Amino acid sequence: MGWLPANYNPLVRWMFKFRRLFPVLLLTLCLLPASARSQEPSAEPAAVVPARGRLILVLPFENDTSQPNMDWIGEGAADIFSRRLDAAGFLTINRDDRLYALDRIGLPPDFGPSRATTIRIAQLLDADSVIIGSYKLTGDEFTATARILDMHKLVLTKKPIERKGQLKDLLDTLNGLAWDVARTLDPTYSVAERTFLAADAPLSPGAFENYIRGMIAEAPADRISHLNDAVKLCPTFTPARMELGKAYFANQDYPSAATTFGQMPRDAPNALEADFDRGLAFFYTAQYLKAEDAFAFVATQLPLAEVVNNEGVAASRGGRDGTSLFRQAIAADPHDEDYHFNLALALLKRKDRAGAATEIEAALKLLPSDNDARQVAAALKKPASVKPVSTASDDDSLPLERIKRNYNETEFRQAAFEMEQLQAVNLAALPPEQRAAKLIKDGDQFLNRGLILEAEREYQAALRADSSSALAHAGLAQVREHSQDDKAARGEAQRSLSLSPNIAAYLVLARLDMDAKQLPAAAHDISAALHLDPASATAKNMKQKLEGEGQQVP
Repeated sequence: MGWLPANYNPLVRWMFKFRRLFPVLLLTLCLLPASARSQEPSAEPAAVVPARGRLILVLPFENDTSQPNMDWIGEGAADIFSRRLDAAGFLTINRDDRLYALDRIGLPPDFGPSRATTIRIAQLLDADSVIIGSYKLTGDEFTATARILDMHKLVLTKKPIERKGQLKDLLDTLNGLAWDVARTLDPTYSVAERTFLAADAPLSPGAFENYIRGMIAEAPADRISHLNDAVKLCPTFTPARMELGKAYFANQDYPSAATTFGQMPRDAPNALEADFDRGLAFFYTAQYLKAEDAFAFVATQLPLAEVVNNEGVAASRGGRDGTSLFRQAIAADPHDEDYHFNLALALLKRKDRAGAATEIEAALKLLPSDNDARQVAAALKKPASVKPVSTASDDDSLPLERIKRNYNETEFRQAAFEMEQLQAVNLAALPPEQRAAKLIKDGDQFLNRGLILEAEREYQAALRADSSSALAHAGLAQVREHSQDDKAARGEAQRSLSLSPNIAAYLVLARLDMDAKQLPAAAHDISAALHLDPASATAKNMKQKLEGEGQQVP
């Protein structure tokens, strides 16, 4: 999109960029309540984040240590910043798109761009801001600095943002610097620094180093070896498992890829991409039913045309009818010749020769040089040369259905970001108490998935909407507990209970009291929680554990 003039209507630019996702976005708009579509937003700005200025390119940090074996830290800093800023409500440009931009202008992946080249890359990717950084080592003291380039004003921050720490605390230093940058980009950002530092717990420096070395390794065997080590050292660190699956897939070890992708939690940030690639891995090993199931899972969450098409192709290869799925793919993207081609084959199998001819004609209009489509069109003009078939393998004279191999994760993330902006408008139209309730619900979902940055962001927004929300304070208490800030967790829980009794706050206090060996106080907390919800499994388990230590719960 870099060719569009700077003063081009942002809405038109956005519409062009996401034209293939209109069905998904329009569905979201239609589901908004009438009040959100017709009313002016309320004066309260807490739930609304402007889209402009939120697209961020993070470049690998420059190694100023004079030690080539520490080059990996530069890519590691970019990875941490990207994940932290995404959680903070920005949209970062992923590594694959950055490498694509470098390739477009003829530069190698490890190229350290000048300021002019940085601007060219950012313009090519339509970024609003660029994060540029460097790091050095003095003895055991590690220093990292970052600066922000505003692409709209072409101004670089004059004073670098700097963090220092011991080399053994590398992750804390980089996460702390990412927090500083997030607050510089958005001075209203209120998530605590401790939450940033705890976001990857219990990730060890060794696991993180292997993860980054695996991502940047050129030899497939080295990639797989490093990523396997990262997964073994920290099995819960899903980015490493995702990259390991990709490494197996790129090495055409499809059974290992399918197994690795299948071990990704369904609520992980990259779960949809993992299941798409898992579907391809099953497809390439002719496990069509499993492939169909994997694509179907993705389609239920995000019905992109390529996903629905692949579900149809897997069904067709397995001897089932994919007609309705191909029609759905065409409805989402009528300008892709592959979808018309696949529908033609599906209709041919159903003996609908007229329908097949119409779809082949549509495919050829979109791509006249399509030799396979020409073959089918010619065959349709000679009835004797084409016989109805039940599976693709029954007639070797017919081409096979076409699978889509690339899941556009970038497009998905951008669309999800824009839908979040639409939902923010919806929230802004709600009364404060209702807005807070919706934000708390979202925060609880993030917390249950272990995404504490996103959870705190929602709870803080809920408190800006309704400062007297007991449940928002209870949510923050759980976040503080997760980040091992026991004093702050206790304070938030007590503040929550002073506003209204609730089970979540009592359970936070109970866990803190048990850890502090204050068993009578823990017993009181658990008793109060059970009084509010006698069926609470968590409270019952805590009561059983406490009574096992000899403390009775009244």
